[in-house]
Amino acid sequence: MRKAAVVLLVLFAGACSTPPPPPAFADSRALADAATAATTSGGSAKFGTDVAVGQVRSKGQGQARFGAGGTSQVMTTDFIGEPMELRLVAGKLYAKVPEGSREEVGMGKPWVVVAQDGTDPFSQVLGGSLAQLAAQNDPAHTLGEIRTAGTIVSAERGQLDGVAAEHYRVDLDLARLGTDLPAGLPADSAGRLGKFPVEIWLDDAHRPVQVVLDLSPILQGGEARITTRYSEWGAPVDVQPPPPGEVG
Repeated sequence: MRKAAVVLLVLFAGACSTPPPPPAFADSRALADAATAATTSGGSAKFGTDVAVGQVRSKGQGQARFGAGGTSQVMTTDFIGEPMELRLVAGKLYAKVPEGSREEVGMGKPWVVVAQDGTDPFSQVLGGSLAQLAAQNDPAHTLGEIRTAGTIVSAERGQLDGVAAEHYRVDLDLARLGTDLPAGLPADSAGRLGKFPVEIWLDDAHRPVQVVLDLSPILQGGEARITTRYSEWGAPVDVQPPPPGEVG
């Protein structure tokens, strides 16, 4: 009798247990819209990046402020092989040129305004790559790509580094992105047909905590991944343009 009662209790408990709720989004547009709104309301975050694309190997870390007017950020990166600071404020990208390289590019001041179509030597060499890199740190940029060209292929609830998170795998159609490409992809990639996967983890407030772009199917030259991690949402950040007198 006691054994039968135990069996009944186990069966009853199993019948009454509530299965975990499904992931919040089944549509890429809904996913992108909700995560973009959560990013804006989150206000600020710290971030770290790992880039491994083609011959490029770099790491970076920084902090960003998000708002309806766009994203501002400060980061340090070894994108050119030595430490360099980037600041994106009010839509203007600044780079602090390493001291040993200033004479080579004819600069007398530590900071330069970087533009993809800039005529200065620094912009002509690195303008496009640095602009792509700064954009890739902004979750709104990747979410915009997901909204425009993404298809959710899987979604699940789980954990990331011990914290509850929703994990989405999305295929991005390169042909639908036009010239709005991830960092490391050459401009002529827009003309190639193909897809590449993006993985995004969201916390309980739908804020991004990790984004991974796998560009290997496009570059076809070994591993090609960009990983960005976000943490300390809402923490105070200090994001300011360089002093005007230090910008050449």
